[in-house]
Amino acid sequence: MSNSLPGPDSLLALAFPSDPQVSPDGQSVAFVLARVDEEDPQKPDKDFARPRYKAHLWFSNGGQPRQLTHGEGRDSSPRWSPDGGTLAFVRGSHGRAGQLHLLPMAGGGGEARRVTEFKGAVQDVQFSPDGRYLSFFSGGADEDKRDERGEARVITRPRYRFNGRDWLPERPARLWRYDLQTEELTEWLAPTTEIGGYAWQPDSGGVLFMSSTDELKATQGQQEVFRLSLGGQPEQLTQWNSAISTLIPHPDGQRFVLVGRPEGKGSPENSHLFLVETDGSWRQLDKGHDHGVGNMVGGDCHVGALPEKPVWLDDQTLLFSSTVRGSCGLFRVTLDGEVTPNDHHPQTVIPSFTARGGGVALIREQADRFPEVELNGTQVTKLHDRLTFPVRTPERVTFQNELGEGEGWALLPEGEEKVPALLSIHGGPHTDYGHAFMHEFQLFAARGYGVCYSNPRGSAGYGQAWVDDIHGRWGGPDMDDLLNFFDRCLETHSRLDGKRSAVMGGSYGGFMTNWITGHTTRFQAAITDRSICNLLSFGGTSDIGLRFWDDELGLNFHRRADAMKLWDMSPLQYVEDVKTPTLIVHSVLDHRCPIEQAEQWYAALTLHGVPVRFVRFPEENHELSRAGRPDRRIKRLEEYLGWLEEWL
Repeated sequence: MSNSLPGPDSLLALAFPSDPQVSPDGQSVAFVLARVDEEDPQKPDKDFARPRYKAHLWFSNGGQPRQLTHGEGRDSSPRWSPDGGTLAFVRGSHGRAGQLHLLPMAGGGGEARRVTEFKGAVQDVQFSPDGRYLSFFSGGADEDKRDERGEARVITRPRYRFNGRDWLPERPARLWRYDLQTEELTEWLAPTTEIGGYAWQPDSGGVLFMSSTDELKATQGQQEVFRLSLGGQPEQLTQWNSAISTLIPHPDGQRFVLVGRPEGKGSPENSHLFLVETDGSWRQLDKGHDHGVGNMVGGDCHVGALPEKPVWLDDQTLLFSSTVRGSCGLFRVTLDGEVTPNDHHPQTVIPSFTARGGGVALIREQADRFPEVELNGTQVTKLHDRLTFPVRTPERVTFQNELGEGEGWALLPEGEEKVPALLSIHGGPHTDYGHAFMHEFQLFAARGYGVCYSNPRGSAGYGQAWVDDIHGRWGGPDMDDLLNFFDRCLETHSRLDGKRSAVMGGSYGGFMTNWITGHTTRFQAAITDRSICNLLSFGGTSDIGLRFWDDELGLNFHRRADAMKLWDMSPLQYVEDVKTPTLIVHSVLDHRCPIEQAEQWYAALTLHGVPVRFVRFPEENHELSRAGRPDRRIKRLEEYLGWLEEWL
């Protein structure tokens, strides 16, 4: 293909918005904008580019945004003080952990003041509602130098490595409190088990937080809610015994809502809103809404934090986001359980929002529109204008199965000529393809490929029955849907050339790519990214392996009775039938789908004479394609395009 076509380096021109924080009066927004720039402006080696993300805080009151912070590092986590006079944020730099800073906003602003001098990073910064305290997590002075010293690591806990974090610290991050009046910094709580998140109570008398009662329960996703007063000890409030992702105290200070799953429900269960009363009893608020809370629609232009915590609009109404088919919008639910749309368009995605003072700040995107920041319905950024390639609009393609109608999309290049057809499979499996902007898909289309992507059974956004239908049978109904959808694409779009086709996917999509090539030779090429091939070894090596197959398949690797069933569901069992030339892409620090999975698949394909290429990325984890270092994201896309050009 011509070198004049847009390439993977088109990523360098993009700027990525995140963390839109509406001001207390609802009239302004502070947000983060990450751009790609040379790591060292002096660039000592002129022949060696080192593109890195650099992020700064920006501000808008509805008009042209202005930059609040500058420098060569990464600023993040802007948080308004209740009076709107101060913006707290975290500033990090290459090789240095992010620290808490305060930026005056009143009277035209001023210089940021550094508050902490820790060795560990500061995370989850929150003001108390009365504005007196700032709270956050940090490991403080803890520093792990065992690897540098060549010391052995002695493992005694069930959780010791985690994707995106590598080795977990010997003790969990502590909760700290900074008194803005006295400038005193206090270690508030040193938990024995990691805290998953927290929220201040309305009277500023303390916080609610969620954690597990022991490490083994933490591996099983069994959490509880605790109350911590300013001077007291944690008090357990629930017997929840299941996953909790977010806490939202009610304005009355007595009750609270949690986002999670009830006891006995695992990862296939959609998250919902549960109101917990003062006596510990609870009920589901969004019972008539058969869609999960939060955004599950995947996009590859999300660099940075994307808060979507539900917010009380008044003491009767909660605002939350929810994934509905291929979209994500904002909805309201009242205490009597009535759910109504607040800001939902079936062809857009709102991956992040905050609401306060009658105002709403959010990020909105479409399949053919780059993510933009909005304040109270007004778009304040013009990031789409930075794109250096033509943007195409996908066309909806439907398919049928036993549960009804499924959907997907075909994104075709300009022109009338026949083009190679790519079947892309999302991860999860309980995530979603849809109306989010995908740089990768737009790039493939600009380079002359037709991209077909869908939501087979197991995907989020189509109701609980759609999710549950693949429980215990990965590679069955989902493969039927994927191939059925791909056939429909070939039928409805005659430009797609089924004789020049490739199958690709990441994570669960990588599992399905391996599974499909072990069960059909219809594709001329395959690209398997951060994949799974051996369900048995995955159970003992993944950071979620101790519970994941129980949730998804009702099986697990450590039980003799389950072992052969897991082997029968492993693509490696069928590798002798694979004939499709395969590109394997994997990251060395991927602890979600460990790199040993890629190594096994590469070894097996090599022994069976299948053309194979194995690309390993150092220092990256499971998030490479979405948030990895820019130069490595570019290299990954170059490898994709090179493989497709060679075999299609």
